[in-house]
Amino acid sequence: MSVCAVVLASATVLASSPSAWADFVPGGEGTGSETQVDGGQEGQGLSATAGAVVYDRANNGSGRSAGPVAPATNWTPPACYYAPKYTPTQLQKTLEPVWEAESTGYQWDAEQRDKYVKGHPYKDFNKEKSGRGYWWDSYVTAGREGDPGALDCTKDIFWVDTNDDPPADIPQAITPEVLAQLAYAEIRVPTTEVDLAPENATKVNLPTWAWLDGAKFKPVSVTASVPLLGVEATTTAVPVSVEIDPGTADAETYPASGVCEVENGSIGAPYAKGKADETPPCGVKYLRSSGDGSYQLKATVTWKIHWTGTGVDGEQTLPDGAFGGDQDVVVQEIQAVNR
Repeated sequence: MSVCAVVLASATVLASSPSAWADFVPGGEGTGSETQVDGGQEGQGLSATAGAVVYDRANNGSGRSAGPVAPATNWTPPACYYAPKYTPTQLQKTLEPVWEAESTGYQWDAEQRDKYVKGHPYKDFNKEKSGRGYWWDSYVTAGREGDPGALDCTKDIFWVDTNDDPPADIPQAITPEVLAQLAYAEIRVPTTEVDLAPENATKVNLPTWAWLDGAKFKPVSVTASVPLLGVEATTTAVPVSVEIDPGTADAETYPASGVCEVENGSIGAPYAKGKADETPPCGVKYLRSSGDGSYQLKATVTWKIHWTGTGVDGEQTLPDGAFGGDQDVVVQEIQAVNR
């Protein structure tokens, strides 16, 4: 199902509710290049609006220790995108003061008037199509303002009818897939600090059990939508494994790869009395004392990322993400008793 079909269907709903979007301004009060963000807790509330996109973070990770997942490849979500920004009247109020100020030069102003007013190809800001489409312009993704990719959206403001898809030659035009990628950037997961046994200090050559709190490490998701178009996408991150880096070459990990997979909804297993002679399913054995200091054990969780969206069949995948954390581990020598 294409975006245009979704838009056509949503237009019927909007027509039956004339006040539904009476206060909705596609591009806020911006001039067409900056990102407008509105939401609680400095944009990290349950919902926030960035340009034309609304984010629902009700199922996202939270807390002071939560952070963004880093894609396992060099892929990144788009730093800019195109979406509805102006009605015909709003575009007129945006451009005419610029032309009247003559700050952009006579030639540029004349070309713009020719394009948007004099019918080459638009006439009078397309007012004859008021209520049947919007002017689309670029937005910069929140937090990516200094990214070189934020300068990739250089296309002039363009019109899209409510029964049309955006031009196919604009890869950054908002679609469910682009929304899924934007939602990826909003995913937050908890810092990875594993539970260890022994807890405060371990001994040389003693297997140390490691596990993660299953209640804390569970799937999280963010939904990004453009209410004006009736399209949305939900991006979900699911923890699948944790990689243990002991912080020293003088150590062995369990398993030998250092990667502990999720099994039966948990990573590793808590130590319990009577397991002293067992090999931990996830853990580490230090072969040398940390002396007067400690080793920096790092645990990095890999998160599988998938998304679902308006008009898209089944789950679609995005690059895996990773997020880790360091913790101190004190390793002591086993004291021998001389008789």
